[in-house]
Amino acid sequence: MRTGLLALASLGILSSAALAQPPVIVPSCDRACLEGYLDRYLTAMLEQDVSAELFARDVRFTENGIRLPLGSEGLWYGMSGMGTYQFYIPDVETGQIAFLGTVKENMSNNGVNNGQGNTVAVAIRLRIRDGLITEVEQLAVRPAAQLGGRGRGAGGGGPSAPTTGDRIEAMGAPNPVFLESIPVTERHTREELVQIGNAYFTGLARNDAKGYYPFTGNCTRFENGMVTTRDCLDQFSNGSQVGIVSRIRDRRFVAVDRERGIAFAFVFFDHHRINWTWQMAELFRIENGKIRMVEAIFHQAPFGISSGWSSYEQSISEEIQSVR
Repeated sequence: MRTGLLALASLGILSSAALAQPPVIVPSCDRACLEGYLDRYLTAMLEQDVSAELFARDVRFTENGIRLPLGSEGLWYGMSGMGTYQFYIPDVETGQIAFLGTVKENMSNNGVNNGQGNTVAVAIRLRIRDGLITEVEQLAVRPAAQLGGRGRGAGGGGPSAPTTGDRIEAMGAPNPVFLESIPVTERHTREELVQIGNAYFTGLARNDAKGYYPFTGNCTRFENGMVTTRDCLDQFSNGSQVGIVSRIRDRRFVAVDRERGIAFAFVFFDHHRINWTWQMAELFRIENGKIRMVEAIFHQAPFGISSGWSSYEQSISEEIQSVR
């Protein structure tokens, strides 16, 4: 029995039933199928084409927690080109797919998609039902929304500092560790991956340097295109994270890739003393019951904002929401 799984089982996170491998299910839309929907969505957004062949008639769309009509508002209005960073998280068990990547946005492009403009980091979730996209949820991290961000063209002297989108783009591709397949006999269930990923949020929100922190010894975290630690366990255990966040809420795990051991969540980090909320997309690579790698994009949002997909009670709760 693997050490990580034993630790989880001792804490009641895994039951004996959960340790058994579930039966093989042939999905109606496999990995390649779901990734194809994501690519088609990006093309549709670039071309402002809400086709009845791709979208359900009652498709629901949010950007940065705000519900908008699909087709000509938010990033749909100003997207001017594709980016190069592409990280797909297909969830074949639920018919959903999440994505971290980059696009170009030029609010004055007047419909000319020439690839010019700001580089915007995006996190996207799609739900596919009966061959159509029924839900679209996206986070767009623009230059002006990041910490200290002014956005290009905002005036002032000197060159602009790299934005979140610039840094994500410069990464080129997801770290190869994220793309490695987990051996079939070592794969966690969807529920296990969600529980382990959530242990990160609970460990950070309740950090006293003495909690349960399921990290490998070489766990690395990327935030907005930068490496913020190469030893997550030491960072959580040495006291440097104590009191760093007031509350981590609306923890919505929206896509799980069992083949690659990845759990993806939209979540909010509140900081009461400075009236500040980070709106985040964060994912975890999990191996043998422990988190090996973390990647997140985020921006400052109005304090207390919700996802647009949760009830009020869910939006202020620290309980897990496993979105199926």
